[in-house]
Amino acid sequence: MTISPDRIAINPLQWVATSDGWIDPALAPPLPEQLKVIHDSGIGSLHADVPADMSTSEYRRLLEDHGLSPAPGYISGQLPTDEESLRELLDKTARISEEQAELGLPTVFVATGMSKEAPRVQRPAAGAEFSRERLERVRDVFARMGEVTRANGVAAAFHPHVGTWAETEEETRFILDTVPADVLSFGPDIGHLGWAGADCIGLIRDYGDRVASLHVKDFRADVAEEGKAAGWDYRRTVLAGLWAEPGHASVDIPATLRALPDDFDGWLVIEVDRGAQATPEDSVRLCGQWAQEQH
Repeated sequence: MTISPDRIAINPLQWVATSDGWIDPALAPPLPEQLKVIHDSGIGSLHADVPADMSTSEYRRLLEDHGLSPAPGYISGQLPTDEESLRELLDKTARISEEQAELGLPTVFVATGMSKEAPRVQRPAAGAEFSRERLERVRDVFARMGEVTRANGVAAAFHPHVGTWAETEEETRFILDTVPADVLSFGPDIGHLGWAGADCIGLIRDYGDRVASLHVKDFRADVAEEGKAAGWDYRRTVLAGLWAEPGHASVDIPATLRALPDDFDGWLVIEVDRGAQATPEDSVRLCGQWAQEQH
């Protein structure tokens, strides 16, 4: 299949990677500086994340001023434990999906959040402390989020992520099999699913009609395997050099993309959770080279 240039975007996490293997948005340089580097790299779209001090229309104009367009953003939150925390998450989901709709985006990624102390952050990519009852609660939350975004005309794309309660292939299939397709779409992250040992290509083939967009992420399988064998936590595995720019590690990205349906018209959102280059700018430019090679 041919990927349209206006359907390749980036979520520039390189700028927010911390020295302890986590992320901190406060580390990011001013947004205009980021946009210039992204545009100059040859990438035409940016994962949409409207700053708190900016209106959606102001954000759109800023992107346009730098020759960029918005791409699907991301909604996450800790698994609610009561009605109050569920309402807070659903209110957040409504607000962000309204912004996405105003930006003209048909989909948004949805995921459960994670914390440094979480069991699956301490023991990542292994489905630690599995509970069917918890998984059903996670499923129900995603279904509620999907209902909220759909009410705003935006599809919720379920996004499995290492370190969360929706991490493994089995959990991914359960959620997709038990929530109707018109409520919840699929937004796989090929790096996180691969790290968790999932058959990412098989998942994309089996649920191809539900893949709304996907995160393109590369990782070093040898680091993932060493981390699992040694019992490393999430952050130590990341600091050992897990992530890499697309096409520079272990994921067979061309084969993965070929598994998408011929009529796929969603976005490919490049993510490098921690750049493998000397600077974040170098990492973004290398991502841009990969994007240019897809045209």
